[in-house]
Amino acid sequence: MGSILYIRQCPPRGGDTLFASMVAAYESLSERMKIYLDGLTALHDGETTYRGLYADAGVADKPSYPRAEHPVVRTHPVTGNKALYVNRGFTRHIIGIPRDESDAMLAYLYQHAENPLFQCRFRWSENAIAFWDNRCVQHRAMWDYWPLTRAGTRVTVKGERPV
Repeated sequence: MGSILYIRQCPPRGGDTLFASMVAAYESLSERMKIYLDGLTALHDGETTYRGLYADAGVADKPSYPRAEHPVVRTHPVTGNKALYVNRGFTRHIIGIPRDESDAMLAYLYQHAENPLFQCRFRWSENAIAFWDNRCVQHRAMWDYWPLTRAGTRVTVKGERPV
């Protein structure tokens, strides 16, 4: 449903988080594109994202990573707003269409969702807290503060299955 991030320690600059409204991204699509996307589902798979990610730190991989089929456009259970529900990190392909068409459509949707018009940038300070709705927002942490440290605690609140 959502995530809460509390930052105890942050660098004097850098380490911002970008948040993007997937409701705004969906609403800005043409009506023809909305009709095309309606009813499509996509495979979301964490395998290629997580497999071997922490090998250098001596952390063993899990036997398998989560995968699920989700709608390409989901309806928010509280507001009723529609939102794009695909992302570069986990969405592998749109089910039921040729792979080349899926790849092209996903590339378009990823680029569209990254439009700065849909984004806000959160600048962290020590003891700051951010709470976001994972049902309609994507986020991206900027890793531009090496060798400094950003440390905190994140809690994810379980929600319902996307529809």
